[in-house]
Amino acid sequence: MSLEIFKQMESEVRSYCRKYPTVFQYAKNAKLIDENGKEYIDFLAVAGSMNYGHNNPFIKNEIMKYLEKDTIINSLDMYTIAKRDFFETFKNKILAPRKLNYKVMCCGPTGTNAVEAALKLCRKNKKRNNIIAFSGAFHGMTLGSLALTTDRTSRGGSGVPLSNVTFAPYDGTLDSLEYLRWILEDDHSGIEKPAAIFLETVQAEGGINVASKEWLQEIRKICDENDILMVCDDIQVGNGRTGYFFSFERAHIVPDMVVLSKSISGFGMPMALLLMKENLDIFKPAEHNGTFRGNQLAFVGGEAAIRFFVEKKIDDVVKYNEKIIGDFLNQEIEKIDDRIAIRGIGMIWGIDFGKIDAGIALECVHKAFDKQLILEVAGRKDAVLKIMPPLTIEEDVLRQGLTILKNVIKDVMGGKNE
Repeated sequence: MSLEIFKQMESEVRSYCRKYPTVFQYAKNAKLIDENGKEYIDFLAVAGSMNYGHNNPFIKNEIMKYLEKDTIINSLDMYTIAKRDFFETFKNKILAPRKLNYKVMCCGPTGTNAVEAALKLCRKNKKRNNIIAFSGAFHGMTLGSLALTTDRTSRGGSGVPLSNVTFAPYDGTLDSLEYLRWILEDDHSGIEKPAAIFLETVQAEGGINVASKEWLQEIRKICDENDILMVCDDIQVGNGRTGYFFSFERAHIVPDMVVLSKSISGFGMPMALLLMKENLDIFKPAEHNGTFRGNQLAFVGGEAAIRFFVEKKIDDVVKYNEKIIGDFLNQEIEKIDDRIAIRGIGMIWGIDFGKIDAGIALECVHKAFDKQLILEVAGRKDAVLKIMPPLTIEEDVLRQGLTILKNVIKDVMGGKNE
């Protein structure tokens, strides 16, 4: 196995491959296989873009059937059968049952582009520049979305000032709601009234910080009372990850806009959507454009993924697996050291070592890779181990991965105590 060509040719910006130094060749559901046939359990799901598993046969079959004919592959925003089928299925099986009347904007092709579109549209609607986001947020790497993102490493790569954003504490940090109300109500706060509040209902890169239903409901109330748009970034924790198709459903709220990407295509292909209430749809034709917003394979995969989600009752599957993961972490891992903090919902969980030694998390990632388990870090000082397997992971594989995880943590913690 040679890695030399990557080191010679690829930019120093590469990151994940430094944690997992092997050449992958195959993948099936929750396993990655390298070119030597070595199998790895995937607790990362390609950063949440493979919610329905690698090479999901139901979705792959629809894509292969589409490819057998001389069908359209890329179409800008022209009308196609694949796009029509996706829209109809999305409306009938996802939006209508939830009484959501969103218009859909096809952005292209990544989540950060949809966030940029949302930023433009919020400012255009409200004729205000400022946006409120939250400490611990991650919304993307282009300049607008990066201005909403808080980690210093990401922001440090911008090369220009990142402005027109005010940050507030997230749920569970200081008195978040009182601080927000002060910003908006005190005529000496010195902070411009925002066009929108952007939030993740679960901060994934921020360290698996789960907002309470009550906090989300209060944010919705604050937005309504102050003529501010509420934008939910569901790029990483949508598409079933929390046990609901949309992560905000558990709070019984309706955001003004929703951003989707990652697993919306069902098969790991680039796709990003902005959902908006109809009265907010005021872009002029081509005012936010992009060549690859007409990725037909993503429409085909996305349509199949929605049917798969509904027919296989993936929301129930996630809730079943949530109990397995939560029970294991609380009963087997938290007791290793009472300074370990466990947080999570659905099938996204975090193990926080910040009160012990932030470096433990990254050391566990490397040792887990040696034991054929793929993990990632998140949060302040990268102190949180992030657990995010495909939603379709087989129960025995899930339990096997959790056991490896426990043994790795015990080994690393044991070494720290020697």
